[in-house]
Amino acid sequence: MKKISFLLIALTISIVACKNEKKDTKTTEKEVVETEKFVVKPEATSVKWTAYKTTDKVGVGGEFTTSKFEIKSGSSAQEALNGLSFSIPISSLFTNDATNTRDAKIKTSFFGAMLDTEFIKGTINYTNDKCSASLTMNGVTHDLPLNVSIEEERRVTMTGVMNLKDWNALDALASLNKVCFDLHKGADNVSKTWEDVAIEVSTYLRKN
Repeated sequence: MKKISFLLIALTISIVACKNEKKDTKTTEKEVVETEKFVVKPEATSVKWTAYKTTDKVGVGGEFTTSKFEIKSGSSAQEALNGLSFSIPISSLFTNDATNTRDAKIKTSFFGAMLDTEFIKGTINYTNDKCSASLTMNGVTHDLPLNVSIEEERRVTMTGVMNLKDWNALDALASLNKVCFDLHKGADNVSKTWEDVAIEVSTYLRKN
């Protein structure tokens, strides 16, 4: 009888210990999931663009050296980016122009001819492997489809092409072409500034 009681006690202790071990394992797994959050690093984010001039469509590259993102995290890169709001100060536009005249012309004659010229604002929508930016410029909000490349779950590159007519910016484009008329002439002596602008956003997601 004593032997049976001893076996029952040993079995009970073993079951309780097993349950506690499973509980601790689940708790540990949960803690790991909760601690691995992806967050956009504004200081590691670049916003570059390429506009085009002449009938040969010669690219003119530039960037915005400052971009502001809300603090948002997610359990994956896609979750961290989805719903992420941002604003880009127009004043941070930079083209590395040797003459130091191009930036002022773009800011004054292009963006200066628009409404709400202080910032370009938007929100990234990234669900079901489809990405776009709801972009507000010139008082107009329009979706910009984006192609996304993610390397090592953390290095993100988003590319797209803006057509300026979608943001009612053709008058602003004409204003820019006017002040750059001779500079935007090609071999055929025709001055042209194109309506499409290529966009590339690169960022790095840190893990919390």
